[in-house]
Amino acid sequence: MKLVTLSIEQGIATVTLNRPDKLNALNFEMFKQLDATIKKLKKERQVRVVLLTAQGADFCTGLDVKSVMKSGMSVVKLLWKWLPGNQNLAQRVVLGWQSLPIPVIAVINGRCWGGGTQIVLGADYRIASPDASFAIMEARWGLAPDMGASLSLSHLIGRDQALLLSSTAEPFSADQALKLGLLTATDAEPLTYARQLAQSLMVRSPDTLAAIKRLYQTSYGATTRKTLARETYNQVRLLLSKNTRIAINNQQADHTTPYQQAKKW
Repeated sequence: MKLVTLSIEQGIATVTLNRPDKLNALNFEMFKQLDATIKKLKKERQVRVVLLTAQGADFCTGLDVKSVMKSGMSVVKLLWKWLPGNQNLAQRVVLGWQSLPIPVIAVINGRCWGGGTQIVLGADYRIASPDASFAIMEARWGLAPDMGASLSLSHLIGRDQALLLSSTAEPFSADQALKLGLLTATDAEPLTYARQLAQSLMVRSPDTLAAIKRLYQTSYGATTRKTLARETYNQVRLLLSKNTRIAINNQQADHTTPYQQAKKW
């Protein structure tokens, strides 16, 4: 079964995470299929808008850690890049949406945690149901955000809020996300809202929309390569750290109190 599907109808491309039996948790194959889908969309000249959706009750519950970590080669392939400032596979599935010269609208239901949150931060617009929740979860596993979303976060919310969300790794509601500026809107029917937004965008010149998207990207483009290099450097160091192994064991056991966990570092 394809874990990421693509359909195109009347100029609207719908990309769907399709692993509902695993709550759309990201395994290595999903990363590859998302990357391939973005590359395919770059060649689809008839597409005017992209809707990024998911099958099932949850958009994405984050990285399928057991699946990815059981193969050292998968980790290497996710993080490998020829030059420090280039995008690796994990970063391309987030920042790749920004490489498209068309609007990308994320439609979010249920849990959108970890890698799910980072992926939707790569979209241009984020429409969520009121019961959706979000989390930047890497700290739970002794890791740091490494999918390029730090670029988006730094231009959407204040530094202290970005630190708080990333360091505590606690879920937060759609209402909180909207107040922080991480969401464009919330709606009881987010897909209907997104389709209406798509239709309103499609009446504009595609050249105009592409130019506006490029215009607002320039505000953070100058630091992109340095940020991506720092993300990967930090993550590789953490993966080799003894404390990361402790954090992974803590997360898997999930029996100890914060005080007991802190004593292990």
